[in-house]
Amino acid sequence: MRLLESKLAHRTLPVALLLLLVSACLSAVVAPTGLMAQSSTFGQPKSAPVRWLGLIGEYGPDDNILIIFESDGTLRAHFKRAEREPLNEVSGNVFKMVSSAVGYDVLVFTRDARGRATQVEIEKQVLKRRQIEPETGNQLRIKPVRPVAELMKEALAAQPPKETGEFRETDLVELTKLYPTIRLEVRYATRNNFLGTVFYSEARAFMQRPAAEAVARANKKLKQYGYGLLIHDAYRPWYVTKVFWDATPDDKKVFVANPANGSRHNRGCAVDLTLYDLKTKKPVEMVSTYDETTARAYPDYPGGTSLQRWHRKLLRDAMEAEGFTVYEAEWWHFDYKDWKHYRIGNVAFDRIQVSH
Repeated sequence: MRLLESKLAHRTLPVALLLLLVSACLSAVVAPTGLMAQSSTFGQPKSAPVRWLGLIGEYGPDDNILIIFESDGTLRAHFKRAEREPLNEVSGNVFKMVSSAVGYDVLVFTRDARGRATQVEIEKQVLKRRQIEPETGNQLRIKPVRPVAELMKEALAAQPPKETGEFRETDLVELTKLYPTIRLEVRYATRNNFLGTVFYSEARAFMQRPAAEAVARANKKLKQYGYGLLIHDAYRPWYVTKVFWDATPDDKKVFVANPANGSRHNRGCAVDLTLYDLKTKKPVEMVSTYDETTARAYPDYPGGTSLQRWHRKLLRDAMEAEGFTVYEAEWWHFDYKDWKHYRIGNVAFDRIQVSH
């Protein structure tokens, strides 16, 4: 990659201008600020051409990643050190960079039998696809550092950290009781989660009343766009958080909460969710899968397609308008503004006293 870096550096603009251009480009990738539903002029983008889907992804080593993505109906390339876009399609697997200052750079993709690119060659350098997404299915898995059953036994015997101060009384309500189009896909009640283990005895979702009502309001606003909220997780007992932490490798702990501090899920003020289509009842496509422990999970990740990023932005706008903040490493995770006012909870689902 050193040759490629050298050529890119030779062609880059002055730093200040480059930063301005990159900022403008990334701003174009996402939607305008504010809840999209408030603007009748902002339209939903079209799906990316099917022939490009197998090319979209990441290529190259950790220190110089090439991201191929779709934006505004064109295929584009994003380098770590320079922004190069758009790409002109020469053939199904050959593209030219039109922004080169001294001529065209040619990208030649190699696909497998499924049409998914395995590598891209640029200026005689071969960049292999980075295997960051699930090979099959909709859930990325990680290998726990210790057996989950062993960790669960330890977590159930442990106690949450002691807290001092004044807290509100716990008032957990069931999300599906508040609005008829809120649906559930609680992965931790199944084996379809990042650790491949059942953690909840029931597929249910609870939150503190103010947070739950805010979710319901967001869901109501999204209805005018033809979407509803699909809940993956909400209140989470502390012992489950401890298992997550103890099972996750150190290099991926940014995606799990430290049990020494407790999680906002433990307080009933965090929710993991996505959008689903009210007509088809199917979840929409986002830039990454749920619970994916890769850079694609970040809410400002520039890759994917225009439609995927539009969905991600619509969800974020709807939730932030109701007092939630997106977690910096997970586009699906939202924390309610009042989370500090509630204690860490450790009650299992089958023992929760639900208020009405």
